[in-house]
Amino acid sequence: MTLDRVVAGAQENLRAEGVDGWLVYDYRGMNPVFRDTVGEIANLTRPCWLWVPADGEPLLLLSYVDRGRFDHVGVDSATFVSRRQMVDRLREILTGVRRVAMEYSPEGGLPRMSRVDGGILELVRGLGVEVVPSADTVQYATQRWSQEQLASHLAAAEKLGAIVQDAFRLVGENVGSVTEHDVAELIRSRFVESGLQVTDGPVVAVNEHSSDPHFEPTADNAAPIQRGDWLLIDLWSRLEGGDTMFADITWTAWVGDRVPPAHQRVFDAVAGARDAAVDAMASAFEAGIEPQGWEIDAVARDHLAKAGYDGYFSHRLGHSIGREVHGNAVNLDGWETHDTRRLVPGICVSVEPGIYLPEFGVRSEIDVYVAEDGPRVTTDVQRSVVLIPG
Repeated sequence: MTLDRVVAGAQENLRAEGVDGWLVYDYRGMNPVFRDTVGEIANLTRPCWLWVPADGEPLLLLSYVDRGRFDHVGVDSATFVSRRQMVDRLREILTGVRRVAMEYSPEGGLPRMSRVDGGILELVRGLGVEVVPSADTVQYATQRWSQEQLASHLAAAEKLGAIVQDAFRLVGENVGSVTEHDVAELIRSRFVESGLQVTDGPVVAVNEHSSDPHFEPTADNAAPIQRGDWLLIDLWSRLEGGDTMFADITWTAWVGDRVPPAHQRVFDAVAGARDAAVDAMASAFEAGIEPQGWEIDAVARDHLAKAGYDGYFSHRLGHSIGREVHGNAVNLDGWETHDTRRLVPGICVSVEPGIYLPEFGVRSEIDVYVAEDGPRVTTDVQRSVVLIPG
């Protein structure tokens, strides 16, 4: 994503919200939003600022010792050599400004958007400026995908769909002699063969291990996978490259010929909550409404409560997806936070309701891209529990 595109998107949002500008502050990588705007800058050793006015040209405020690292960015800059001069230059930049957006979240309500420390807030407010949250500006300016980025996500999603089926086949061919860790190793090797990044994960979990949403098997804690086991696999990755987008899916299987009624009931409830959430997103767009993240979370949560599983859905419904598997756009969340950001065209989210009983857990995860005409499911949708004969 080019800086010109980021600036244009930010200014469009700032004008719509009646905010005078966006002030992005970073020190030694504490604010990844700075990287998302100007790109990766190596070995920054001093504070740096990017000022994007609602109207006009952006400006960088940089330490004299770091200024050469930004020559390629193509934005005018002002420099400082001391703390006092930095504050004076910042005061000049903000002369006549009433309201600025920064990576600040009241009471830390949106942790990913809470990147500016209290001292910097004191500094900016001390210059007579009101600081407002930048979450909507960040989403609109940096998180909406281009068609090329969407294509990279779709390619990753297709590869993940094939790899999870490879994992189920490995289990079927080696029931009783393969472990959770063995399956995770297979998935990682398939990532390498398929040109996907190997990051953290995957989750490969049987029985009570699947009650832990982020269980990661190791050689020491892995259980063997045997006939009569419930199996959950969650895998995520993106194509190798600097500007590719993640995909993230979760599937479940039963090792045997017939799914037990208790497992089937939970799977049906989870799949129903997943589909209800997607239907709610589609209905909102058909009505000309861009729903807020918490509203979609509430739909799935209500569905599971009515099915008798209130209290067993212990995480948000979904997260933003981007260059990181958990991105900086809206989350489908009214549980861990209360995310009022809207699902705007160009962003992508996971939809992954789950029920976690002491004996086993069920999660069904798909990805949904918000196109101009509404939500589009971009991954395969699991309609029934996979049966692995053995």
